[in-house]
Amino acid sequence: MEDEFQALQSTGTWDLVPFHPSLNLLDVSNAFLHGTLKEDVYMVQPPGFVDQSKPQHVCKLNRLFIKNDSTITFILVYVDDIIITGSSSTVCQSIIAQLQTMFPVKDLSDIHYFIGIEVHRSTKDLFMHQSKYALDLLKKTDMIGVKPCSIPIGSAKLDHSGSHFFDPTFYRSTVRALQYLTWTWPNLAFAVNKVCQYMHSPRTIHSQAVKRILRYLKGTLDSGLWFTKGPQYLTTWFNADWAGCPVDRRSTSDYCVFLGLNLISWSAKKQCTVAQLSIEAEYRSLANTATELNWVCKVLQDISFHILKTLAIFCDNKSAIALAFNPVFHARTKHVEIDYHYIREKVLCGKVSVHHVASLFQLADIFTKSLPSDLFAELTSMLSVSSSHFSLRGCVRNIIGPSTSSVCD
Repeated sequence: MEDEFQALQSTGTWDLVPFHPSLNLLDVSNAFLHGTLKEDVYMVQPPGFVDQSKPQHVCKLNRLFIKNDSTITFILVYVDDIIITGSSSTVCQSIIAQLQTMFPVKDLSDIHYFIGIEVHRSTKDLFMHQSKYALDLLKKTDMIGVKPCSIPIGSAKLDHSGSHFFDPTFYRSTVRALQYLTWTWPNLAFAVNKVCQYMHSPRTIHSQAVKRILRYLKGTLDSGLWFTKGPQYLTTWFNADWAGCPVDRRSTSDYCVFLGLNLISWSAKKQCTVAQLSIEAEYRSLANTATELNWVCKVLQDISFHILKTLAIFCDNKSAIALAFNPVFHARTKHVEIDYHYIREKVLCGKVSVHHVASLFQLADIFTKSLPSDLFAELTSMLSVSSSHFSLRGCVRNIIGPSTSSVCD
């Protein structure tokens, strides 16, 4: 199945060259010397860069800064931590030296740990994981000694039945932590989306679902997300689980966006309204996917990254594909006309192409439904989520038992 998946995505060979761009982590000392700033920070538009259509607007400060001349450099700022990367190590070091003349900045050299995410690099790829964060969560929830399971969510339907969970604050805290873990465990997105829907009044069955996710984490602590240098094109899988929620009968939309074979964006989210037909649920999911692709393309354009091929979207619903190409509406689909015009415009101008994929190869299923363990494992590997071949720092095999691979201390 994985061979067919790669064939759908790629028409050429990988360009595996040394993966060694500069990637430095800086720490700014005394960042909160004058107290904690809780408010959003805004600034007036800089002279010479005023938006003529919105001259009275102000700018909300973002955290990504780009320097683009003969080389390109990116600066990502999160509170008092800074990541600097770019095409030239010399230019990156020059910027670091300039910052050090103005601020008390400590250069921590090559990045290894940033806001709970650990990073390992080789000459060909980059591996991101949250083993330490996950291990801390297992300790906090007293789940360090549980027996692992092979999938994070079972077939049981979650609803509002059963008794109330005795500690809703603990439930919400745990679920929020699981949300953060989906940064490097995208295969958890569907399960976490489900338990997030009951934050206001959790029941015992919801607590049991959370424990199952934690049991899955116990068995996959050394897993993470892989990134490898490769082709410059985008492909996307999307799906919709029509009327899948037993409580309000709303559908779940999902998509996953790949740059080459690297997963860069994904989502599992309930639709805002009830879909009367399965084609409506699928088509709205298609429109949401096209919107996400449009945003990804704008981000890539901002960083001077050129997409070499038409954006490809894969779907296993032939009716939704036909509607994207067919300009004729009928009574069954007239209420989705706004979404239709958006995706139809993208298809007509050649910016997006929509293709059918057999349900067997529908990668987006992992974000939409509970799957058998063997299929779940296969789709997980196709998301580039797998164990590390790196030697992780500070192994603590004994603390979590023999059934789990090594994790970071």
